[in-house]
Amino acid sequence: MLLIMTLFACISGGVLSLVYLFSAPLIEANMLEEERRSIFNVLPGIDSYEERIEGDMKYFECKDTSGVVVGYALPAQGNGYQGVIKLMVGLTPDLSEITGISILEQVETPGLGGRISEQVFQGQFRGIKTQPVVGYVKNRVPDKDTDIQAVTGATISSRSVVTIINRNIAKFRDIL
Repeated sequence: MLLIMTLFACISGGVLSLVYLFSAPLIEANMLEEERRSIFNVLPGIDSYEERIEGDMKYFECKDTSGVVVGYALPAQGNGYQGVIKLMVGLTPDLSEITGISILEQVETPGLGGRISEQVFQGQFRGIKTQPVVGYVKNRVPDKDTDIQAVTGATISSRSVVTIINRNIAKFRDIL
């Protein structure tokens, strides 16, 4: 019995390794394509972008057809309620306003925190001012131009997105 179990474990491990070897490049290509799409989503009207790396921070300098910088796309990530939330944040050239956000990856509770991936939530960030900081309100309409409305029943996920955005914009300001 021990020999059969060992043989079964080795065969299963080998099959899993082969599946990983074949699927890893496809997964990586899909992630890069999603990142590219999100850049054009958070900064509408751009023609091209260039990836830049300053220290440990990666960002994308986005240009229009004449080559003028019209904004920055900033990949950001941080902890949510159940796991890591990865998103792309679009910013104006002076970093004073968010042009949009796109949730790239999240494992929040479906139907609650998972609603951060919906356009209704993400659309709130378009045109939000970044100074002094982005905030959120619960169960009411925001009255400041720096606030968004949190997802009902998922305050932690909403707060996490706002915290990730504020932390990464502050870090990005220091770099520029």
